[in-house]
Amino acid sequence: MLDWPSSTPVPFNKFMAQALYDPETGYYARRITGVGRRGDFTTAPMLSEAPARAIAAWVARALRESGTRDLIEIGPGEGTLVAAVLKLLPWSVRLRLGLHLVETSQPLAERQQKLLGKQACWHRGMTDALTACKGRAVIFSNELVDAFPVKRFEKTETGWREIAVCRDADGFAVESLIPVADLPPSSGFREAHANGQRIEVHDSYRRYLTEWLPHWQAGRMLTIDYGATSEKLYQRQRNGSIRGYLMQQVLTGLEIYQNAGRQDLTADVNFTDLQTWSGPWVTTQRLMSLKDFLTDGLQNEIAGVCALLEDHGAGDAFQVLEQSR
Repeated sequence: MLDWPSSTPVPFNKFMAQALYDPETGYYARRITGVGRRGDFTTAPMLSEAPARAIAAWVARALRESGTRDLIEIGPGEGTLVAAVLKLLPWSVRLRLGLHLVETSQPLAERQQKLLGKQACWHRGMTDALTACKGRAVIFSNELVDAFPVKRFEKTETGWREIAVCRDADGFAVESLIPVADLPPSSGFREAHANGQRIEVHDSYRRYLTEWLPHWQAGRMLTIDYGATSEKLYQRQRNGSIRGYLMQQVLTGLEIYQNAGRQDLTADVNFTDLQTWSGPWVTTQRLMSLKDFLTDGLQNEIAGVCALLEDHGAGDAFQVLEQSR
């Protein structure tokens, strides 16, 4: 079980980082039991083969148009998506493809290696992966950004305050608001939110991007995650979007603290921020819903009824950001 901090309030992002990534007790470092029906959560590509087919079509085109031969997936989960993409690529592409997987979770890396064997090379970080590719690669990720620790804020009559957490004398989680020295750069603060609105900022992902994007010299990048642009993100989400997943059960409010280290924690992604943060290095080609990405990429090739294509379903909740270097 995660070792909780003392009675001194700790900013939420520090709690989330420890709960997910602590080397001894973190969920992704040691405790994750699986992804899918038998795990704590299910990713969109597990609902249908359509995402893998659309991503494979995009990868083949991106490799050709950018003149690169290496493919990187960041945070491959159990490796099932990239394995499906690999099988769906034309044989002529697979023949010369260099596949690189970036994974920090040892349990997940072991499952990926068992599934893919010698078909891929593994790296702990993006800088190492890009060095192996000489800076030229096609990159994609699925539900990566939402797992980065977020800073949480609440709008008050006197301005924004940061949300912190501690344990009370009885061992229960207690949230509090602490002063903010400097707000992180986020479009979320520019929206006309009412007092009491809570928002999340993936500032750790911003710092992650700035570490490796300067090393990327050429290629295409596809970022798939659930979220929206800043003006739409918090519609009907007054308490923000932070939530936990434990054995397929969604946990909200103070429930997210009850199984620290044994459950996933996640927050919706602000795609306006992603475009702004990566702007100095890349060019945004398109931002679209997953549903539009599937219908555009596969056109008439989607067989049968796909739940991701239903109105107001997962295909609308997920966004796909295509960028180039």
